[in-house]
Amino acid sequence: MTPLQIIFFLVSFVTIVSAILVVSLRKIFHAALWLIVTLMGVAIIFAMLEASFFAAVQILVYIGAIAIILIFAIMLTRNIMGDEDIQINRSWGIVLLLVLVFAVIFVGRLSESEIFNTTLTPLEIQGQESIVAFGQGL
Repeated sequence: MTPLQIIFFLVSFVTIVSAILVVSLRKIFHAALWLIVTLMGVAIIFAMLEASFFAAVQILVYIGAIAIILIFAIMLTRNIMGDEDIQINRSWGIVLLLVLVFAVIFVGRLSESEIFNTTLTPLEIQGQESIVAFGQGL
């Protein structure tokens, strides 16, 4: 095994373990910190696969913006380290019904739109082959 493969397996293992900790920990602040570790592991894997754009976006957008905003939101709420209080919204059924009605109306209106009836034509751009291959791969 090459040193790059060893590093890949090590980073993958840390990323998977931290992702499991994100969804299994009871304290939300600790889960948010493990989320940052998970996102950083994904960015390192992108960098090792020579996808520098995705690695930069992963660091700037996900770690630099979303995870930090999540941590600020958690820290600004009351009682961040204790989960003793059970918080139940008694009107969750009404809200669920309203959300479902809104979603049905929204999807119905959106499906009637002419955006979904247009035919896309490929652009003739030089060097487009790699982008088309990437799109077909996705």
